[in-house]
Formats: sequence, structure tokens, C-alpha cells
Amino acid sequence: MTRNVVPALAQWPVTGWDGQYHWFGRDHGPDSNVIQVGDMLSIVVWESENNSLLSPPGSNMVELPPQDVSANGKVFLPYVGDLSVRGLSPDAARRRIQASLEDISPSAQVQVSVSEGRNNSIDLVSGLQAPGSYPLESRNTTILSAIAKGGGIQGGLRNPLLRLQRGSKTYETRVSNLLEDSRRNVRLRGGDQIAVVEDERSFNVLGAAGNQTLLYFEKEHMTAMEALSAMGGLQASRANPKGVLILREYKANDLKPGWAGPDMQQVVFTIDLTSADGLFAARNFQINPDDTLLATESPINAARTIIGLFGTVIGVSSSANNL
Repeated sequence: MTRNVVPALAQWPVTGWDGQYHWFGRDHGPDSNVIQVGDMLSIVVWESENNSLLSPPGSNMVELPPQDVSANGKVFLPYVGDLSVRGLSPDAARRRIQASLEDISPSAQVQVSVSEGRNNSIDLVSGLQAPGSYPLESRNTTILSAIAKGGGIQGGLRNPLLRLQRGSKTYETRVSNLLEDSRRNVRLRGGDQIAVVEDERSFNVLGAAGNQTLLYFEKEHMTAMEALSAMGGLQASRANPKGVLILREYKANDLKPGWAGPDMQQVVFTIDLTSADGLFAARNFQINPDDTLLATESPINAARTIIGLFGTVIGVSSSANNL
């Protein structure tokens, strides 16, 4: 593998996961909050006429009972019926209500105040110090604010991953990416469910490596060079820097002719770390979950191993003959 072929290999199907975590950009709440389902409207009607259907005798003002915005976005007004207010600003709702009362009281003046619905809540499911259901204080409540309300993320979670479920869609991002990029600090909506889990993506390390084990991804994307660093590098006394292998298995429907994709399901990529081409390839080649990195032994060590085994066999044979 050389730096010239890495761009072509990057177009091959991704294995082990979708290839990236799907998140959405940060948006801002409206400058003037619009009325939503579950909000409560307080309506006061002022009249200058003595005889009115709305205000009691001897008064020119009536305060209507607080109205919850129904599931279909409407409130009920006496002598008017259901009136749609969802999506309106408080001022626009005031004008609509006042216009609807013109036939009853042409001189009526309306005052409207809106209390955001406390029944609009989110669920903090797992991975937080205090999981539970929390009401949204405003339409500008962000996900970091919600995490703070939940007492913060539990300690000891390995490479925590934030998962947000909104309706039928699921979004994910690394917590480290959320903290580093303010654009990921999105506003929440009623019904959102948030969980913090461990990032389970991993790859295997074998052979003459500094650490032969299962390693978990330290970031969203890791290159071969970063993977080599995470595994503790190569054993100087054993490893063959010309033979770093990456073993990967593709699905049958991933196979394509030529450079458009792999022509076999099981593919071995070889990197020569003694050449500039190999070093730059290692810096740009992406490791996939479930890959296996194999650091092969140098030819000298392999020969020593064979000679050692051969000597052991001779010694065992000589001992047998002496018996």
C-alpha cells in the first residue's frame, strides 16, 4: 500500500460500522418564542362598552381561564370556539384572538401572555449521575445543559458516546467531539431521549507489537499510524517494519471489479514503514472496526526461531538415542 492508492481505497465499502457518527448542526431558538402544543395562554379582554357578553356587569375587563394549547394547536374561546394559535408568536396570537372577537365586541382589546408548557420533557436514560425525566425550561435548552441537569456523565465510562433518539431517528456523537465543537451543542425538543454509552468499536493487535490485545477506538476515526501508536509501536528486537499487515473482511455484496472495490472478501493490506510511501500511507489509511493489525517478525528473528526449534529437535533426538 502506497500513498497513491490510499484515495482509491478510501472509496471502498466501509466495514464494521456506518463510517461516521450521524449528528446534526446546531440551530438557534426563535428570537420571539412561538406557541407550541402544551403551552398555556393567559388571555385578558378589555372592553369599553357597558353591556358585553364577555365581561361581568360593572366591569370592563374579563380574565379568561388559562387555556392549554391542545394537541391540534388550538385554544377555546367563549362565543368563538376553537382557534388555532400553534406556530404564532404571542403578539400574532393576540391579534388573531382580538380579530375573532370583533363580531361580539368591536371595541375589545386583548392581552395575551404565554407560559411554555412544562409537560414538554426529555428523558436522560443512562450514563449520567442522575437519570430521569426532566422538563424543558425553555426552547433554547441545549444538550449540554441537559447533561448538567443530570449531574454530568458517570465516571469510568470508556470513550463515552452520546446517543440522542428523536422520534424514529437516532443520532450519535463522541462526547469529546461535543465538548470541542460548539456547533454540536444542539437544542433539545420535548420527547428527546438521551443516553451516554461506551464506544464499543475495536480492532485487534497481534504479532511483534508493543501490546497484543483488543484496542478500542480512541476517537471517531483512527489512521493506521494512530493505531500503531495506540498499540505501543513495534517491538524493535522482533518486528519487521516492512511487513505491517492489516487484515479486513468484506461482505459478499461489497465485491467489485478493479479499483472500485475489493475482488475478494478477505483482504490483506501491507504497509512498509521503511519507505516514505509507506509512512504517508499509514498516516492516511483509515482503520475500520474489527480490523486486525499484525506486526510480522523480521526475517532474522524468524530464522533464529527456526534454528532454535531445529536445535531443540536435535537435542531431543540425541537424548532419545542415549536412552
